[in-house]
Amino acid sequence: MPAAPKPEILAAFEAAKGFMPVDEGLALYAAAVEAGALGLPLLEVGTYCGRSTILLADAARQAGVTALTLDHHRGSEEQQPGWEYHDPETVDPELGLMDTLPTFRRTLHRAGLEDHVVAVVGRSPQIAKFWNSPLALVFIDGGHTDEHATADYEGWAPHVAEGGLLLIHDVFPDPKDEFTGQAPYRVYLRALESGAFTELPSTGSLRVLRRT
Repeated sequence: MPAAPKPEILAAFEAAKGFMPVDEGLALYAAAVEAGALGLPLLEVGTYCGRSTILLADAARQAGVTALTLDHHRGSEEQQPGWEYHDPETVDPELGLMDTLPTFRRTLHRAGLEDHVVAVVGRSPQIAKFWNSPLALVFIDGGHTDEHATADYEGWAPHVAEGGLLLIHDVFPDPKDEFTGQAPYRVYLRALESGAFTELPSTGSLRVLRRT
């Protein structure tokens, strides 16, 4: 049986602002628990308001490692005003710009997981340039343009340790999902074609790959 979060952790996940469905969250959690056994940090690219971070943080707590979550907290393309996934509550009233960092901090505090997460605030390619430590798990869930998804893959996939896991969210093979899921799909195909990863069972739009 794959590892499952305690009811209070799952409840915190479901209560948090975000888009990941429960079945994909459970698959993320199981992968994070498995990867945590390597004794290395777990990293998420794309924090938003911390919904999936709750699961990574609890898995990290169990493994005695740290969860890292990386985001500029200004929202990705589809979360900007006028787009389908925009939430007016995430806009800073003073600046008129999205700022999901305060919501994220409240999410973690309510879940009692602040001590198990390091929030890295900045742009993924900038941080990847100076990152030089191996990671047990990399979960790519950032921007959905080819530019951003490719940068996340190129910046972070090389840091997945041998036996570690690369997870890619919002993988939609159907071309009609061009805006939401085709860039992650192309990155997923690239990871498979690289020969560096083998595929594990998927759940919904979440793909799980192991570093060989």
